[in-house]
Amino acid sequence: MIPPGFIQDLINRTDVAEVVGRHVELKRAGANLMGLCPFHGEKSPSFSVSPSKQFYHCFGCGASGDAIKFLTEHLGLSFVEAVRDLAQAAGMTVPEEQVSPEERVQRETLRARRLSLGEVLEKAAAHYRKQLKASPRAIDYLKGRGLSGAIAARFGLGYAPPGWRALASVFAHYDDPLLAEAGLVRLRDGDDEARPDAAPDAGRYDWFRDRVMFPIRAIGGEVIGFGGRVLDDGKPKYINSPETPLFSKGRELYGLFEARQALREKGYALVVEGYMDVVALAQLGFPNAVATLGTACTAEHVQKLFRFTDSVVFSFDGDAAGRRAAARALEAALPHAGDLRSVKFLFLPPEHDPDSFVRERGPQAFEAEVQRALPLSRQLLELAADGQDLDTAEGRARLVAQARPLWEKLPQGALRDQIVGEVATLARLDRGDLARRWGVAGAKRSPGTPAVPRRPIVVRQAARQPQDQVARLLLQRCAWWHELTTADHELLVGLGGWHAELFGWVERWLAEHGPASWTELREPVAVQPWGAAATALVDGSELAVEPQLEELHAAVAQTRRGVELQAAMQVLGRA
Repeated sequence: MIPPGFIQDLINRTDVAEVVGRHVELKRAGANLMGLCPFHGEKSPSFSVSPSKQFYHCFGCGASGDAIKFLTEHLGLSFVEAVRDLAQAAGMTVPEEQVSPEERVQRETLRARRLSLGEVLEKAAAHYRKQLKASPRAIDYLKGRGLSGAIAARFGLGYAPPGWRALASVFAHYDDPLLAEAGLVRLRDGDDEARPDAAPDAGRYDWFRDRVMFPIRAIGGEVIGFGGRVLDDGKPKYINSPETPLFSKGRELYGLFEARQALREKGYALVVEGYMDVVALAQLGFPNAVATLGTACTAEHVQKLFRFTDSVVFSFDGDAAGRRAAARALEAALPHAGDLRSVKFLFLPPEHDPDSFVRERGPQAFEAEVQRALPLSRQLLELAADGQDLDTAEGRARLVAQARPLWEKLPQGALRDQIVGEVATLARLDRGDLARRWGVAGAKRSPGTPAVPRRPIVVRQAARQPQDQVARLLLQRCAWWHELTTADHELLVGLGGWHAELFGWVERWLAEHGPASWTELREPVAVQPWGAAATALVDGSELAVEPQLEELHAAVAQTRRGVELQAAMQVLGRA
């Protein structure tokens, strides 16, 4: 809920050339600056930045906008994150929504703590880089894996030397609670520190010891955690930083910061399983590789990737563990798949990981494997049919039963409708009958199929005020927030009252959690101060609709809601 006047003032005080220049090499060309476009691959500069107009434009791909849009498009920041980033650089304070003094103090304390943690992690990363240069053993290990000094420098690789308290020589106060909070120091179990005669740092020891260190960077480039790999066959092979206020492995992807440009140039993101795969692939011609951090792929991982590309390829080993990981990745990807997005699954031979495959067979062979990867629809069918004998009615019935919960996670669209036909073909069923059973809009009965009486469904009445309509529609499908313009956002958060609080909450939810259905939003909405009023908009007054109108209603519901949203915004804009 940032006032529109503040946004305009911020843009006026921001030098767009300086913001863009941090990420793009610019050269003076008359009144403007020119460089290679960061949004598409090109060899001759067509990306123009106008300091006088505070605007950038690419004559090649058409990308254009102001400093805020550059940060949201290039770094994948949310609107609010971009505003805060620019405001901090300009020495401005972003106006906060109406909160209690206690909550404001709490937020400032949290913000200051996050900054302090970031400084600690950056200092540790510099120390690990220095230690790598001084360790022939660690250097030999990386060379043995085929890595060059240039690629190690690009990813900021380092080395945590052996010894329980090596960081004590780096930080003046080894007992500083920030070291433990940042995931650099662990506390031993027991009561060593509780003894009256115990030293302040008793019971503390370094989290990472005798490991090659992989800094994990946020999308802005700041270090938020580490991954460490042993140099021999010790166990565990990899360890990550623990969960901290800066780092959550369920949200972060290793190598995403380094891969941003390559994602646009290659046209897809390649998701692999390990840090070393990412670094090695970048050296071998696939700088668009990223990795999950020792955990299953989550919906937040997928959503973050789709900020940068419309195509994602998951690469897994072909063994049972790889198949299980692929099943989890499929479930995470389903809610974010759609008619204009591509999700594929690549299974390599059991004897290969991506690194070894490229080294043995070459980049072209690996790229060919990527192109032959299974599309999401095929992976869904294979998962549903796994272990079933499709020559029997029982096996085909279980296929249908296992496919439905996966299919239901897909967003509305042509892909969702077509998969019904694929399942029906595999199960030897009539497409129309299966579509009707699954509640597909517009599904027709096959000739001779008796009508089955159904209960009336309900259609919610339209809210009376435009802001009520917008609130109801965005709660029903919050992803529509991204389809509104910046001016629309400013209008909504500037309305005042509980509606403005709701719209600000929707924006924060999307930035932190991604799109969600009303079923998922109902509980977190209910606990908000305005929760009762918002819930009443969505779950409130209802009208019965006769069964014969159900199919027509379902067919036009999404289109009608989209029209309602635009109409309500137009009314608000004229108010």
